[in-house]
Amino acid sequence: MSRINAIYEKAKSSPNNFSFSELCWLAEHVDFEFKRPKGSHKFYKHKTIKGSIMNFQNDNGKAKPYQIKQLLNFIDEHDLI
Repeated sequence: MSRINAIYEKAKSSPNNFSFSELCWLAEHVDFEFKRPKGSHKFYKHKTIKGSIMNFQNDNGKAKPYQIKQLLNFIDEHDLI
């Protein structure tokens, strides 16, 4: 299993135990690019899918479960993995 598949499966199976850095890594590996920070949030824009913007909030090193689910839904909807 590739690393991206392993991280994707971890996000699906345990969103409450997923780090902020893993969330950012996953977003970047499905072609989101970091645009700018704003406080505790990081904004990402997809390189090829117009209007696709995600923002993630670092919660003491953890990712917010609802933000993980938003990214997973986007990945599934656009068949990115």
